Amino acid sequence: MTTRKQKLETLFRQHYRQMYRLATILLHDDAESKDVVHDVFAHLLASSAELHEDTAAAFLLTSVRNRCLNVIRGRKIQERVQRLYLIDLDTTIIPTDLFREETKALAEGINLLAPPVCREVVELHFRDGLTFREIALRLGVSETTVYKHLRHALQQLREHLKKD
Repeated sequence: MTTRKQKLETLFRQHYRQMYRLATILLHDDAESKDVVHDVFAHLLASSAELHEDTAAAFLLTSVRNRCLNVIRGRKIQERVQRLYLIDLDTTIIPTDLFREETKALAEGINLLAPPVCREVVELHFRDGLTFREIALRLGVSETTVYKHLRHALQQLREHLKKD
């Protein structure tokens, strides 16, 4: 067991700079780059996979690239969701009667959301204040799926409110 750890330690010392440099080029973030390289070695330490000396460098760099792409993909999803939230934020002060009408139309629209999981995501997030991660865990789906359901629900609500 210690020989495996020693091999990983040697690989770490040999390839860290190159892996870190690649991650920094792809992510443009020092802390995230270090995290990615750390995650690659943590995964190797936890797994039983054996690395061959002749392919270790290519494997490590490919692992870093793939993890960086996952980070970038996650960033893009978060940016899209944030843009949707900014679009939905409206701080205009409206008369009480109009507010009641809009609230009633919104409640009706939420009840009409299809499929029902869209309604559930909206209610869990906006009514119960759960985060996307908490909703994903509760529903047994990925966070990406939660984002997609929320986006679909918001689109349906916009269409419903435009009709009224």
